[in-house]
Amino acid sequence: MVVEGEPLPEGAQVTVHLAEEGEWELDEASTKELLLAASEAELEEGISPEQLLAELRAMK
Repeated sequence: MVVEGEPLPEGAQVTVHLAEEGEWELDEASTKELLLAASEAELEEGISPEQLLAELRAMK
């Protein structure tokens, strides 16, 4: 994976969108990590779009 632009801080959370459909495989450790992250995400309340925009603007 190539990330362009500013480097991400350690622990940054990202969403990956695939431009093309295709097959890919994860190793067992990556699969476990992905499933754990998905279950943690379901438990979190999250923030509103307005709050997200405010936080992103504050980062500039």
